[in-house]
Amino acid sequence: MNKVFTAAVITVSDRCAAGEREDLGGPLVRALLEEAGFEVAYASVVPDGIEGIKAELIRCADEDIALVVTTGGTGFAPRDVTPEATAAACERLAPGIPEAMRAASLKVTDRAMLSRLAAGIRGRTLIVNLPGSPKAARENFDAVAPALVHGLEMLRGGAADCAADAK
Repeated sequence: MNKVFTAAVITVSDRCAAGEREDLGGPLVRALLEEAGFEVAYASVVPDGIEGIKAELIRCADEDIALVVTTGGTGFAPRDVTPEATAAACERLAPGIPEAMRAASLKVTDRAMLSRLAAGIRGRTLIVNLPGSPKAARENFDAVAPALVHGLEMLRGGAADCAADAK
């Protein structure tokens, strides 16, 4: 990656936010982002709840963070509302990102079809949901990481030649 993009990590978990459980997903996602060449400028833990998650996503976009990655809140539990908060915060959705993550994850487990990941754009910020499980978060991030940089380059006014250097 030539250009260094800023990133934020938001862990979505009632139990982690209350200090009842250690956040394992957030630190892993931070490490994955740093390994991929991102500068992690911000990290937080928020409880499940559409309004709180949405506010955190909007705050990161307002601060012009290039990539916001959430971990947690993407399953079937009643309080798993990260995808809804993401959709509410975004101006445009990017459905290919979660489609690619699910496709890759289905090669590992049939439970991938139960993942309700979302991705979208707010201003010049790309928002991507990852599962809360560290193993699943790694698998899903690895599936899309190479394409994220190109997406961010286009989103932030760089070259828009999608055919160049495509795999």
